[in-house]
Amino acid sequence: MLKKIHIPPVKIQGIKTKLVETIADNICIDENGTWYEPFMGSGVVGLNLAPHNAVFSDTNPHTIALYNAIKDKTITSGIVRSFLEEEGAKLAEKDQEHYYFIRDRFNKDHDPLDFLFLNRSCFNGMIRFNRYYKFNVPYGHKPDRFAKAYITKIVNQVKYLETVFPKNNWEFRCCSFEETIALAKQGDFIYCDPPYIGRHVDYYDSWDENQEKALRDALFNSKAYFMLSTWDENKYRKNEYIDSVWDGCFKLNVEHFYHIGAKESNRNSMTEALLMNYDPSTIISSNAFRLGHEPDIFDLFNGLESKSV
Repeated sequence: MLKKIHIPPVKIQGIKTKLVETIADNICIDENGTWYEPFMGSGVVGLNLAPHNAVFSDTNPHTIALYNAIKDKTITSGIVRSFLEEEGAKLAEKDQEHYYFIRDRFNKDHDPLDFLFLNRSCFNGMIRFNRYYKFNVPYGHKPDRFAKAYITKIVNQVKYLETVFPKNNWEFRCCSFEETIALAKQGDFIYCDPPYIGRHVDYYDSWDENQEKALRDALFNSKAYFMLSTWDENKYRKNEYIDSVWDGCFKLNVEHFYHIGAKESNRNSMTEALLMNYDPSTIISSNAFRLGHEPDIFDLFNGLESKSV
């Protein structure tokens, strides 16, 4: 069992925090295998579950840049605290003027600290880029966003990464899902959380039926086990692609509530589907080898969410 589910410093639409324990109970990998996560997003699943060897990738270079900067100690928890205290004070004073100043600066210079600032102060914690790959999420209109407790919460999330990164052989790459999946071999595990087909998607790249089919082909041609997260149904409609594209997969359903979205009407209950190329009922219970990377001292930190779902 997982002691805790550690929340990453990056927020993202459809974050899988509430599904981590279910995923952990149904993955099929041993600690000598390599974890591949070609749609890293915030990284919440792999950062909690990946074994010693892992490759995280995403087409969004900015999350990758932030995690690589933490990994190589270019950015530390102390630097994050100082930066957010300074810029947060300016936000409190100048309100939206300072938010848009940081957004313009980020779109010019792509500083990972500016990305973190925007991610935590923009409207509903969204990550969205226009067709020119410019961050275009409007201001969240919370000038006091970076209160002391909130900064401490983010700093502690970075501290966890500072502790776990040196203990593991984890790589962070900006590349396509095809490149990442092609690296996997028998005995490895691929976890995929692609943009949800058939729903409005505006993250970093677009996503359509051709890409969904290309992902299916890449996964089925791999010799590794895989698990894919997607939506199954909500109160309005069902995901037609589960039967037409992912036919033949084992399916596990989990109720999931979306807290992040551009419209309040989009933040509601969804039945999630976990699709696998193996029968999860046959996996060995010793699969749960990851009891957590964290030392006990992290139990004292703020901003760490309990494992209850």
